[in-house]
Amino acid sequence: MPLSPLDIHNKEFGRRLRGYDEDEVNEFLDQVIKDYESLIRENKEMQNQVLGLQERLNHFTNIEETLSKTIIVAQEAADEVRSNAKKEAQLIIKESEKNADRIINDSLAKSRRVSLEVEELKKQASVYRARFRTLVEAQLELLTVDGWDTLEPQASRHSEHELTRG
Repeated sequence: MPLSPLDIHNKEFGRRLRGYDEDEVNEFLDQVIKDYESLIRENKEMQNQVLGLQERLNHFTNIEETLSKTIIVAQEAADEVRSNAKKEAQLIIKESEKNADRIINDSLAKSRRVSLEVEELKKQASVYRARFRTLVEAQLELLTVDGWDTLEPQASRHSEHELTRG
């Protein structure tokens, strides 16, 4: 157990003949007591400072650990967001490709239908022209037939009949 200033103060030395000067020893012991008390105070203050600094160090160590964990979590979250964004982009691209394929297929189908309709209309127009040509040729043939004069009285009677009816 270390000495206290009180131990030093209460220490009694045995007396002998031709010993040390008692006043000098007492003065020296008083100086030692003062210095020792001062050192003890400084030691206590430094221990308190060390405790304070240790608490601050612990606090900053905790902050550092928290920040490290936060950075790791943020990094993981950023990686996850990046990964999700990449997946979503791939899904959007696939969906866009499907839509593009569907649009192209629909357009091709419409184009085929329109082509078939155009071909059908061309056939109908050709049939119509052939019938019209046949009709016109028949009418021209009627005009060129020698029996035109014989038809005229009937035609006039027929025209008169229509005029009276109307």
